[in-house]
Amino acid sequence: MASAPILFFDSGVGGLSVVAPTQALLPHAPIVYAADSAGFPYGIKSEAEIAARVPALLGRLVERYRPRLVVIACNTASTIALPVVRAALDLPVVGTVPAIKPAAALSRSRVIGVLGTDATVRQAYVDDLAARFAGDCVVLRHGSAELVRLAEAKLAGIATDPARYRAVLAGLFDQPEGERIDVIVNACTHFPLVANELAAAAPAGMQFVDGGAGIARRIAFLTEGQPWAEAVPAHRAVFTRLGEAERALAPALAAYGIGVIESL
Repeated sequence: MASAPILFFDSGVGGLSVVAPTQALLPHAPIVYAADSAGFPYGIKSEAEIAARVPALLGRLVERYRPRLVVIACNTASTIALPVVRAALDLPVVGTVPAIKPAAALSRSRVIGVLGTDATVRQAYVDDLAARFAGDCVVLRHGSAELVRLAEAKLAGIATDPARYRAVLAGLFDQPEGERIDVIVNACTHFPLVANELAAAAPAGMQFVDGGAGIARRIAFLTEGQPWAEAVPAHRAVFTRLGEAERALAPALAAYGIGVIESL
């Protein structure tokens, strides 16, 4: 059906960094943006908590909104729960993985940084990506829940201190060989939302990469030939907890055409 939406799922608003390039390719696609605000943030939770929570929530969301496709726009949820979600849902599910392959292709120093949540950077999945696509590189990792909070604060219109971004990046640069890093992977969908702040805090010439554009191309491929509504649709956001903090995000959501806010 032309009205069937694409469902984007994240613990917070980080998945908006995937919504934007998707809207550029598919401007007529209806969007439901689902944020597990009651479970936020995922990066400090155990694998067992995330593996149990994400499939259950997505089952409820799919039942309510009947999407044509689900996007887990969260690196942490994808690296832990993606196989279980795909097995449970009878529709395409697109995950989000750290962009280590393009980072390795860009790096001249052969030292790259992976900046993600604590839960993401410790996953064996990241080990596998590094071995497959960056075998000749030194891959340094740093997990930061602080940067997730900074991104959420920015979208809520709260000013953030540049020193906090410098402190996050020091977690990479202060490691052995960290001074040689020339490419950083934003391995959390929240982090591209503070791209300008990270660039200002990093040494001149530092490159940052993320998977947003690649995910958008995958979504476009999987929906190729499907009908879309002729008029640009009204998009909606759904939160698992809808309080003052979530309502404060309304102006940021409106910038993506999301005008309806509701709770699950």
